[in-house]
Amino acid sequence: MNIGQAAKASGLTAKMLRYYERIGLLAPAGRTDSGYRQYGAEDLRVLAFVRRSRELGFSLEEIRQLLSLWQDRQRASADVKALAKRHIAELDLKIAELTRLRSTLGELVSCCHGDASPDCPILDTLGG
Repeated sequence: MNIGQAAKASGLTAKMLRYYERIGLLAPAGRTDSGYRQYGAEDLRVLAFVRRSRELGFSLEEIRQLLSLWQDRQRASADVKALAKRHIAELDLKIAELTRLRSTLGELVSCCHGDASPDCPILDTLGG
């Protein structure tokens, strides 16, 4: 299938397919005589893997590692689990930071009268 069909089938954009190919997450696509990219079933499996990995918040480098592990039938599942556990720890840190930011912003919003007055503690805090 051509790049547009592969993009539609994978739920990604053609731009993302070209990008993933450029950075090495996806093997270079075969080409027609006129130079158009051609994708097969295995390419779609890899793209689905990458898309699901991105949906779970893995970085491109983590996805590269996961792909390598996925394609290595001699891998140890402990390696996959360790990578996933590191990612969970990173997510926990992000969640804690977002929770703190939300709390701080919520406090500022509750202090703002939200009326016609120009006084605004939100802007005062942002202004330092």
